[in-house]
Amino acid sequence: MTTRYPLLLGLLFSVFWIVLAVSPVSRDVWWAENIPVLMVCAFLAATYRRFRFSGLAYTFMAVWLFLHTVGGHYTFANVPFGWVTDLFGFERNHFDRIAHFSVGFYAFALAEYLQRKRLAHPVVVLALSLTSVMALACAYEIVEWWYAILVGGDAGVEFLGSQGDPWDAQKDMLADTLGAVFTLAVFAAREGRGLFKRTLNDGRVSV
Repeated sequence: MTTRYPLLLGLLFSVFWIVLAVSPVSRDVWWAENIPVLMVCAFLAATYRRFRFSGLAYTFMAVWLFLHTVGGHYTFANVPFGWVTDLFGFERNHFDRIAHFSVGFYAFALAEYLQRKRLAHPVVVLALSLTSVMALACAYEIVEWWYAILVGGDAGVEFLGSQGDPWDAQKDMLADTLGAVFTLAVFAAREGRGLFKRTLNDGRVSV
């Protein structure tokens, strides 16, 4: 990975974010949706010189940033995604499910960090990365619930984005989990046998 790639990716996203910050469907929802986006961007910028993720990790993380920014602009239930809905005969807009799937992509970056720093057994690296995403997914659904109750009105409903599905929260968490499983499979395939043949602290790990 060239050192320019994450910088160019960050520049591209910054332009994209600025464009979609103009005249969103609901400014209240836009703020609520973009707080986590700005937090992630700030974290990646602050840690860039201390720890450099791989290009693939930055790409995976960028997918969620782009998708969530689109959802924040339109509100997830109103993203222009009708062609997919019509193509598959869905009863609701499933753009939010895709965005939730991309949340799981952050498991790749976490696994990469733990593996490169040699902080855990390889099996623990994979398990911790998966369960961390699952815990984050649960926490976010709780935040959505609190926000919807606190704000109320159309903004609360749009931020919640359940679209009348009583199992929306559970399906969102499943999508997050499946995204993590997918990227961890990619991570394991990339690392290959080397994932289980490396030094852990001062000793040897063998599986």
